[in-house]
Amino acid sequence: MKVLIVGAGPTGLTLAVELARRNIFARIIDKRDSASTLSRAVGITSKSLELLSHSGVSKRLIEEGVPIQNACIYQDNHLALTLPLHSSTSYFPTILGLPQDRTETILAESLASMGVEVEYKLALNELHEEAQSVTAQLSSGEESSFDLIIGADGVRSAVRQSANIPYPGFDLNEDWSIADVELDDWPHPQMFTLTQTKPGIVAVSVPIGKNRYRFVSNCEKVLEVFPLPLRIHKVRREGVFKISIRQAQSYSKGRIHLAGDAAHCHSPVGGRGMNLGIADAAELAKCIAEGQLDNYSPLRRREDKKVIDITERGRKIVTSQSFLTRLEFSALLAAANHLPFVQRRLSRFVVEF
Repeated sequence: MKVLIVGAGPTGLTLAVELARRNIFARIIDKRDSASTLSRAVGITSKSLELLSHSGVSKRLIEEGVPIQNACIYQDNHLALTLPLHSSTSYFPTILGLPQDRTETILAESLASMGVEVEYKLALNELHEEAQSVTAQLSSGEESSFDLIIGADGVRSAVRQSANIPYPGFDLNEDWSIADVELDDWPHPQMFTLTQTKPGIVAVSVPIGKNRYRFVSNCEKVLEVFPLPLRIHKVRREGVFKISIRQAQSYSKGRIHLAGDAAHCHSPVGGRGMNLGIADAAELAKCIAEGQLDNYSPLRRREDKKVIDITERGRKIVTSQSFLTRLEFSALLAAANHLPFVQRRLSRFVVEF
């Protein structure tokens, strides 16, 4: 079977690895000059680690990543909740912090060990589906036919656009900011920290390496609004980005299939974007190998929508300027502080979600 994967981020690499271990060796291309050195997603869930365990990738991710043992939430500089993050029933007991570029590198090295190399500086220009194949026109001038073409090429997916698959949804007006920094003497080396300052403004810190942390906020300058004292040793990266909440009308159209951001996008609240892509890729590889491709789009679209809906509810709660919503959130935090069963349930939800 001839399979072309367009996009060599975590989703495309996962798909290629999962196919290769089933002796289906896909061709994988990416328009970038080389592997990315930038890190977008930083949290790897237990579900993703379980999916990647069959190829041996999880072992290396766990060796290098930071287990996030606790979550703490501050409201107006007041510590409102400290929540242990632990599940005794999941594959890995908590969430793993690791820069996306390291996740991609480990996946790419695993793929190379199975004989498949990413072809960089190669983009999809156009595709045409025929009765028994789909033809790809590449930026090199090459034209080749494949049994399947997979779009794992992000929110501006050339595959999705060439296939004319609608991508309905909406864009948020506000700017969000990101910073990747090295800190001296930060007292929370294995803790996820969420802070709410003035109404509607949230800032988050996630450990992703030794003395290295990712900060994200729904305003333009996350390091300026983060209310806790920071001793910044080095700023690796700062940036501003927009958020869209969208989901493809279908993940499949004939011999063309979508996965990851090409199929859906949402806010970083909950940290599930990359993890949904990994789940898409694992399911798609299974469906290809078992000849059950008709099952892929209905299953993954339904599962992804559940997560997108939960993520949106979470975003609206933590960024709301409504006094009533903030009061309800404070009540939930108080309940988690004083009722052990609420805390256990919330902890399991965060880890296993």
